[in-house]
Amino acid sequence: MFHKAVLVACALSLGSQLSAAEPQSPIGRTVTEFTLNDYRGKSHALADFKDEKLVVVAVLGTECPLAKLYAPRLAQLHAKYKDRGVAFLGINANRQDSVTEIAAHARVHKIQFPVLKDLGNKVVDKLGAKRTPEVFILDEKRTIRYWGRIDDQYGVGYIRDDPKRNDLAVAIDELLADKPVSQALTEAVGCHIGRVRQPKPNAEVTYAGQIAGILQKHCVVCHRPGEIAPFSLTDYDEVVGWGEMIAEVIEEQRMPPWHADPKHGRFTNARVMTEAEKKLVYRWVADGAPLGDASKVPPPRKFPVAGWQLEKKPDFVVAMRKEPFVVPAEGTVRYQYMSVDPGFKEDKWVQMAEIIPGNRAVVHHILVFVRPPKGRQLTVTGEGGFLVGYVPGMRAKHFPDGMAKLIPAGSQLVFQLHYTPIGTEQQDLSKVGFVFADPKDVKQQVLTTRAANTRFKIPAGDDNHRVEGTSRSSRADVMLLAMMPHMHLRGKSFRYEARFPDGKTEILLDVPHYDFNWQTGYQLAKPKLLPAGTRIHCVAHFDNSEDNLSNPDPTKEVGWGDQTWNEMMIGYFDVAVPVDPKLISANKKPTKSEPSVNARAKEIADKFDKNKNGTVEFGEVPDRLQKLFKRLDADKNDKLTVKEIEKLIPFLPR
Repeated sequence: MFHKAVLVACALSLGSQLSAAEPQSPIGRTVTEFTLNDYRGKSHALADFKDEKLVVVAVLGTECPLAKLYAPRLAQLHAKYKDRGVAFLGINANRQDSVTEIAAHARVHKIQFPVLKDLGNKVVDKLGAKRTPEVFILDEKRTIRYWGRIDDQYGVGYIRDDPKRNDLAVAIDELLADKPVSQALTEAVGCHIGRVRQPKPNAEVTYAGQIAGILQKHCVVCHRPGEIAPFSLTDYDEVVGWGEMIAEVIEEQRMPPWHADPKHGRFTNARVMTEAEKKLVYRWVADGAPLGDASKVPPPRKFPVAGWQLEKKPDFVVAMRKEPFVVPAEGTVRYQYMSVDPGFKEDKWVQMAEIIPGNRAVVHHILVFVRPPKGRQLTVTGEGGFLVGYVPGMRAKHFPDGMAKLIPAGSQLVFQLHYTPIGTEQQDLSKVGFVFADPKDVKQQVLTTRAANTRFKIPAGDDNHRVEGTSRSSRADVMLLAMMPHMHLRGKSFRYEARFPDGKTEILLDVPHYDFNWQTGYQLAKPKLLPAGTRIHCVAHFDNSEDNLSNPDPTKEVGWGDQTWNEMMIGYFDVAVPVDPKLISANKKPTKSEPSVNARAKEIADKFDKNKNGTVEFGEVPDRLQKLFKRLDADKNDKLTVKEIEKLIPFLPR
């Protein structure tokens, strides 16, 4: 998924030179004859389509996320217009895309028109193409009549439910009707074409000398096989084709993804390039991306466990269920709740945990909670059921030595899964892995709590709506470990403040440009003491205007809700508290002060069951709880049994 991009915040002189040279408009230019081979080796010439009224030339790439998103759209347009005198040609000029990769891309996306390999970028240079994906329409005289995007549904940093304007289709229809093109030029967004470039001889900055090390330090944790990034940056032949794109996303501060204001807090997982490193990258790209002395390329960065971010092989892995969950092609998928019995016969202390989504394309987020057995609890106060989460951009974290989260013996793990359909039926089988700590080494228990506001309303068109939320005051001294802000597509900024019992305040974290695509957990470089009585106060701003390209509908008022077109305002944070000896004794047997899950569910049912018929009916709950009612109503009969209400208990405070 692509969501709001961070705007350009600085423009180094060399970086500005890289992006300043925009091509002249090719509209009205006649394209001369060319011949290229497709991925099967068959030759295709422009003259082969002399009987077609129009030729659509689509500049493609196999790894650019936007090119992937638009490939099915191009296949649909080809099917629509192929019998109306419109030919489609795909051209791939990326030096990093092999013929095998081009063939696989065409097969996966069911592209039936020829996709040609433009070795040496001769044809795209003739067209004046800059990015993938990008389209040109040539008329009967092979004069360029349209240049730009396919439509406006997808962009760098956002995705809409539907396009507002189908630019390519509109232009084709107008030309077929012998009308002038109403909008002949549109801005194509996407990835730079990976052109073959002539490196500067004897360049001081080279891949071997400096760039490989910078990429290993900042990029390959994601840009390697099996990770979240759409392509790898682990060898020169791959990296060189992405040179201009790398420079652009660094200059625009889209990569590496890090959104905290450096004025507040120091974080152990900060992804920040120094200005010196940025200048080296810009210089390298400007000099043609030279390799340098290949013998001096540093060895590949090694990661402890293949397929995991964990620092060691997980001690225990469990899937969300036995069989994959089928995600439909379209529509809204309600949150899925799946309980798993891990079979723990003794208490487990989790020092590190990671969720691996089975299908990143459709998994929006996953949360895993602990549901203790009857009579067991996670803390003396009953708090702390949240265990680990996966959202875009979140990295696995290792709690400091001596700190861990508790899973009591006999507990179940509850997976909460949010899926987003992508137009084709998909399957997902996600899993979670744990690294356990030795119980005798655990001195402090880690709990995840929050400051939230669920009662806000964001007015339609408001570009800077303020929402605040405050946590409960801490009952004892705690150590703050990390903060994890959460909003949806209208999220604009988020700030954490500590409000101390003596009246003083301190900004702990400020995220001036919140990005839904990168929901980072900000891990403090040094745990911070919060004295008893401290509250965490969070301030969020939302942009519900049409200027927010991610906004699903700027004409509607927006409130709290699960789906991405609704909003949330949650400031999660991790704290560590000393392991209480009372917890061990409290966990040996049920206590009268802590009712069982069934007993708590009965209490809730009794509260709302006005007609005392043993179930809670839809009309018996207030409006604000009706969405929750629908989620819990498993058999869709507009009645909640005690058994159905039990599913809610693990997510409630004790």
